[in-house]
Amino acid sequence: MNSKLTPRLLIIGLILIWAIWAIWPTIRYQGLSDAEKESMREEGTIEQIESRTIKQGLDLKGGMYIVLEVDLPTLMETLAINKDNRFNQSITSIRDQLTRTPEADFFTLFSSASNDNNLKLSRYYYDFGSSNEDILTALGEESEDAINRVLEILQNRVDQFGVAEPTIQKQGSQRIIVELAGVQDSERARSLLESTALLEFFLVKDVNTTNEILVKIDQALKGDETIADVIESASVEEVEETKESNDQTVSVSELFGETEELGASSDSAVVDEDMFAERPFSSMLRNLGQAIGIPEKNVYAVKKILERPEVREKLAAVGGTFMFSHKVEEYPLVDGTIEKMYSLYLLEDEAELTGGVVEEAKANLGPQGSTSAGQPIVNLTMNSDGARKWSIVTGSNVGRQIAIVLDKKVHMAPNIREKISGGGTLIEGFANINEAKDIAIVLRAGALPAPVDIIEERVVGPSLGADSIRRGTQSVLIGLGLVLIFMLIYYKVSGLIADFALIWNIVLVLAVLASLQATLTLPGIAGLILTVGMSIDSNVIIFERIREELRKGKTPRSAVDGGYDRALTAIIDANVTTLIAALVLWQFGTGPVRGFATVLFWGILISMFTAIFVTRTIFNLFTNRKNLSKLSI
Repeated sequence: MNSKLTPRLLIIGLILIWAIWAIWPTIRYQGLSDAEKESMREEGTIEQIESRTIKQGLDLKGGMYIVLEVDLPTLMETLAINKDNRFNQSITSIRDQLTRTPEADFFTLFSSASNDNNLKLSRYYYDFGSSNEDILTALGEESEDAINRVLEILQNRVDQFGVAEPTIQKQGSQRIIVELAGVQDSERARSLLESTALLEFFLVKDVNTTNEILVKIDQALKGDETIADVIESASVEEVEETKESNDQTVSVSELFGETEELGASSDSAVVDEDMFAERPFSSMLRNLGQAIGIPEKNVYAVKKILERPEVREKLAAVGGTFMFSHKVEEYPLVDGTIEKMYSLYLLEDEAELTGGVVEEAKANLGPQGSTSAGQPIVNLTMNSDGARKWSIVTGSNVGRQIAIVLDKKVHMAPNIREKISGGGTLIEGFANINEAKDIAIVLRAGALPAPVDIIEERVVGPSLGADSIRRGTQSVLIGLGLVLIFMLIYYKVSGLIADFALIWNIVLVLAVLASLQATLTLPGIAGLILTVGMSIDSNVIIFERIREELRKGKTPRSAVDGGYDRALTAIIDANVTTLIAALVLWQFGTGPVRGFATVLFWGILISMFTAIFVTRTIFNLFTNRKNLSKLSI
């Protein structure tokens, strides 16, 4: 009989090992001092631990809770091609109604105002359709697109805080909730969120200038023992010049050329200490052809070096500034391994153009008959002033790279191959249409499509968060302790089995949260406490059924089998209804409600596993003994 239990014991053992592995980074991270965390940041190793820890929500860690509202009436005024008194009066009336009842739907009010004032919307929005219904539908899509653009802008700006796991989500049709855990500088956050996103076009410095500045930075830092000991090397290859051709609107891939296939080549070798001593800055970099690569682990140290006064002085002398790419990418090394790196560009210190000149950027599939037929592309158009400047910039800088920068992060840096006139062009070479849509959102995000106002702001102090953690932990420990003692006294040895399952249940819930990179909030702790009660409830049902079977004179083995069989239906019925409630809360809830629902859902699932599978396996181990005549329960 014991051989039949081997697979069950193996499953239990593997799950226990996985749970310890999943929760260990959280335990280790909580044990680190602030000095140790800072040291690991400089070494580039802290992210390996932080990415696997259980994140703390705003109510535990402290931070800012901000509600932003997009001004849809102003957006409708901006989109209107024609305006008159009746139109203006309707918009003013809608704005007044939204002030009185903020939860009202804008387009419902807009439709009613149009009917009441006999507005023929095609007079004001003839580019969006012919009937009022079609126009309202099109305007709804435009407002949805505007919200998405605002979300993209806010996400880019929140990245500047270095906030781990920020919460940025839509609420209703025109509001956005932003939660910045750990952020206490409310003035900076407010300014950053309300300001307009900045799209800029910078020329990239030539190779010789880039090499010279790298040498000067190395010389300035040479012998400085405070520089982080990171050892990666790079060189920058020369960019090939091309000839100018006739004015016309053509594809960016044709004008700017395809980027060379990037790799680390010989620079993938580990640099020795002598090279680091001679080139303290360059040794942290890698060669990516037309850009400088920075291994992900070196980013923190490189940023700190670039902030040093002597380095800023060297950059100011050449009129340049370093900027990073907006995302990390994977590059193959010579030995076949993959290394994650950001790109670093040395740009001119003044932008050639800003996002104010971009009129539209839309993602489409290339038209038939063109070189990009059927492929995802982005159509980019500029206003007359932008087209004129763009023509001058591209015409006088053929052969150079030009970087498209959003919020001081480089999204792409193609080579100029020909002069671009008219301000209309294509960007192609995307992996799929979704990537093209993302870039279109980025390019359109040069300016907010409508004003965004902060209508609610709350700052949760770190002391309040610490108090929440302390009280929540105390609640869990006190509740857990009382339950453990009760089960041990009332059910004796069987109660000890239930206690083991209960502790394991909590460990598994935390392991699942860590694996899902979920954020634990105060309601989540409440869900954990509720899980303790639900978990022990299943064991109580089972144990009472076993007692009934024993009173009938059955053997311990038969009583355990009968008890579990009779209790199974009741346990499943009770837990499934709770699971359904948790799913509904998760689907329709927001923020803290979702945190509670997540913990409750996984807690209930795991409690069923521990109560039905784990405890029964342990009981079977005891009851399989031939000399067992009495069950301690």
